[in-house]
Amino acid sequence: MATTVVLPKLGLTQDEGTIVRWLKREGSAVTKGEPLFEVMTDKATVEVEASATGTLLRILVPEGSAAPVAAPIAVIGAPGEAVSTAGAAAAPPAHAPSAPAAPAGAPVSERAERVRISPRARALADARGLDIGTIIGTGPSGRIMEADVQQALAARTPGAAPHDGAPAAAASPASGAMRAIIARRMLESLQTSAQLTLTTEVDMRDTARLREELAAELERREGIRLTYTDLIVRAAALALRDHPAINARWEHGGVRRLTEIHIGVAVALEEGIVVPVVRDADRAAVPQLSAAIRDLSERARTMRLRPDEMQGSTFTVTNLGMFEIDGFTPILNAPDAAILGVGRIRRRPIAVEERVEIRPTMVLSLTFDHRVVDGAPAAQFLQRVKHVLEHPYLLLLP
Repeated sequence: MATTVVLPKLGLTQDEGTIVRWLKREGSAVTKGEPLFEVMTDKATVEVEASATGTLLRILVPEGSAAPVAAPIAVIGAPGEAVSTAGAAAAPPAHAPSAPAAPAGAPVSERAERVRISPRARALADARGLDIGTIIGTGPSGRIMEADVQQALAARTPGAAPHDGAPAAAASPASGAMRAIIARRMLESLQTSAQLTLTTEVDMRDTARLREELAAELERREGIRLTYTDLIVRAAALALRDHPAINARWEHGGVRRLTEIHIGVAVALEEGIVVPVVRDADRAAVPQLSAAIRDLSERARTMRLRPDEMQGSTFTVTNLGMFEIDGFTPILNAPDAAILGVGRIRRRPIAVEERVEIRPTMVLSLTFDHRVVDGAPAAQFLQRVKHVLEHPYLLLLP
């Protein structure tokens, strides 16, 4: 008897998902438990396993189309088994793709069925007729990035420069869907909360010294590469413990304070942003926190995060310092009541008592929901983060 594959609910707030890619084509053999398709939610893109063994008889929702949770999206059964048209009629895409999707039965190399490739890279390869099975990926875990496709195209056409000056390929439906999800979430965040941003400047001299001393030893002993983000997340976790009014959210017309401290760390991908969550961040010592952030970030870049690892944050940290940004106004990652924006560390003259010294400084920007917390408590929290970073021995306390 045929099994109907339905769109799973991968998050508490998810009501629909967009099919990014089918990993099997119609007529292919499918084994229960093997990856069958990639779905994009409002949090990230996730591989979903087949729920049955058999043949993929029909794909009801094509790549680039969205469907509501629990809607039929495919049928698995015995070879040649008749497929009811009722399933197809029951699963109209919630949003039609802006560009026609490739036919489900289009020829594709065996490697192309299982290769890891970003949606933008796939769109460019498809537009130029390039077999992705011939491309070597340079991204995490061998993932093919847009630059890899550009390089392959340049090699195929002698004298051609990769992408520069060339007409840009149309964004894939999946890539466009992710931008639409991000746009909707950001707009909802601004429209449903009273956002205000405070900024402060931090003298990072002593934190820089601590990182330099700890980094070599941690890498030698535990293979951990300590980053400034690790230390800033640690400082935020300790400050949240001291200022629980920030570790809260607006629910059902009132403020709900949260007992656990789970910090989301924004990770930029080629297709958008994901926010994996470090659980109980205040209970983790610096080495454990660093290892957790690195593991989550690496798996986020290769789309290997579990849905539960992107849910339940109580506070968020987003760092744009590596892009030479001094300061910015981050938008709340709902339902969190606050988000900390981190700018670059740069050397500049500052007044130290009665003299001027050149020291590394950094701008921190705290956006918070004024419905949940007032300006003074928010300022005190930001002041505490600054104090911890300027007295970094506090980072090593339990």
